[in-house]
Amino acid sequence: MNPSFSVLASDGAARVGVLVTAHGVVETPAFMPVGTYGTVKAMTPEELEGLGAQIILGNTFHLMLRPGPQIIAAHGGLHRFMHWQHALLTDSGGFQVFSLRSLRRISEDGVQFRSPIDGREVRLTPEDSMDVQLALRSDIAMALDDCTEHPATEAETRASMERSMRWAARSYARYYRGGAAEAPGGLFGIVQGGTHEALRLASLEALLCLDWCGLAVGGLAVGESEEQRLRILESLVPHMPVGRPRYLMGVGRPEDIVAAVVRGIDMFDCVIPTRHARNGHLFTSDGVINIRNSAFAADLSPIDSGCDCYTCRNFSRAYLRHLDRCNEILGSRLNTIHNLHFYITLMRSLRDAIRAGSLTGWAHRFLASRRAADAVA
Repeated sequence: MNPSFSVLASDGAARVGVLVTAHGVVETPAFMPVGTYGTVKAMTPEELEGLGAQIILGNTFHLMLRPGPQIIAAHGGLHRFMHWQHALLTDSGGFQVFSLRSLRRISEDGVQFRSPIDGREVRLTPEDSMDVQLALRSDIAMALDDCTEHPATEAETRASMERSMRWAARSYARYYRGGAAEAPGGLFGIVQGGTHEALRLASLEALLCLDWCGLAVGGLAVGESEEQRLRILESLVPHMPVGRPRYLMGVGRPEDIVAAVVRGIDMFDCVIPTRHARNGHLFTSDGVINIRNSAFAADLSPIDSGCDCYTCRNFSRAYLRHLDRCNEILGSRLNTIHNLHFYITLMRSLRDAIRAGSLTGWAHRFLASRRAADAVA
């Protein structure tokens, strides 16, 4: 089923929409918890569902290496393999290859790299990425792209972007080789071009020659400044199709999500809430706290008095600090429940503010509170 997208309400550039997939509806703006190895760390599928997660992300690169697409295909796809019955997006593996700078060689054909698991030589071409994602049977697949290094010269960025556009066309041809009706889901293209507005617009123009079911903005959150990232969004997003979802890849601080929603982005993913949870960093309405701080050793209050998640309803900061100091698995689980609840509630609040036409004031208050919390910290 090729996913469909409808915009239901807007406030300035921000939109509330619904993305309809074969495994259910996703309300946007949406945050996708990251399930790298076919699991969102420390969480059962039922717990994710209970938090209100409507879509999660699986990692093509890691699942290709372990356990391999054949095993997942034998289960009927990634949904059944991991017991997740809602929408599922798989990335292409491009960003993971990008992160293996010392282990990879990029050519026009694709990428050769040494597996970080066992050192064996592995090939990843646009066709390989599509074949793996077709075996995973995700609702949304991503075209393979060449994620540009930062910093990079304009010439280097152009060469990388143009390679991504050639790979995008090959990805599209492979994914839809049996026709859209035969594909298990739909394919998103990825806009590249670094921090150069003209290259971003050229990338978008090249992608619009094909009928993607959504478009992503890649190659950000790789070391550029906040000012550079927002400048790219402000110059690019107004030219992106209104009737297709817009996905900003890998951006995940709450304040960055809010700023991007204001500029018209619909979908997000990041490991920040789950990784921070395992490291004792917990999101609250007053900013981020580090539960490992000795100040919380006898603190009987919940993480956030305004939060109604399972963790905050039942456990104190002192207890969570105790679990962390004892390396108890339950600590990571309770922290993760809280952080993901914070993110999913944030997206719900953004949707409500857009529907009410009050996003500008809501975002101003939210961002001001985060700046004040950072100043105190």
